[in-house]
Amino acid sequence: MSRIIAIFGAEGLSADDPAPLYLRLQDRIKAAIQRGDLRPLDALPGERDIAEALSVSRVTVRKALSGLVEGGLLKQRQGSGTFVAAPPHRVEQALSRLTSFSEDMRLRGLEPTVRWLAREVSLPSPQEAMRLSLSPSETVCRLKRLRLAGGVPMAIELATIPTRHLPDPTLVADSLYAAMTARGVRPVRALQRLSAANLSAEDALLLDVAPGAAALAIERLSYLDNGTPAEFTQSWYRGDAYDFVAELTLRRDP
Repeated sequence: MSRIIAIFGAEGLSADDPAPLYLRLQDRIKAAIQRGDLRPLDALPGERDIAEALSVSRVTVRKALSGLVEGGLLKQRQGSGTFVAAPPHRVEQALSRLTSFSEDMRLRGLEPTVRWLAREVSLPSPQEAMRLSLSPSETVCRLKRLRLAGGVPMAIELATIPTRHLPDPTLVADSLYAAMTARGVRPVRALQRLSAANLSAEDALLLDVAPGAAALAIERLSYLDNGTPAEFTQSWYRGDAYDFVAELTLRRDP
């Protein structure tokens, strides 16, 4: 019981809080992990013990745990219980090559997957029109997706492509560049701008990290071989899983 109190607190889940009990229990588990009271690979107390300590039903506990398992924060082993998931393997991506997320992950032996957040055709925003050199009347495909590797959320991407290059957003399965290449449109170079950012509560929830967690914010503008802008993408990579690497050479004096 003392361990449960140390992890979840001595008080039960207040009946005055309108949020569902299972969501409040999830918040307590996340807070315990962030404080270090629960560490990677630590076992959680049993469902019955948690339910009795917090005066909730086992159904509530089971729902809270299963949601965190689906999100990748916890792992369950048949006959062994529930454990804190190990942190994701750090991924290094070279800044000197223009590759897709899917290509990068497969090269590392990780299976890339996508959770679609939005797919639409619309008029461009002023920023998109300026970046892609579009007239206000031209339309764009806008694709927002959560990128996962080995089931672990890695990045949120918002890609904008002129419809003359990609007329239908549903043509994209897991790889945008594969869909563009199939239409004979393949970016060959890109300019990227990296900056530090703190994730909003909404984005942190998608990436299974704490609100305000550090992230790498990237803007990429890619071009075709004739110099035409082809893609404008804004991405937010979780800071605990990604390293971007650039090789630099020192110019020799003449």
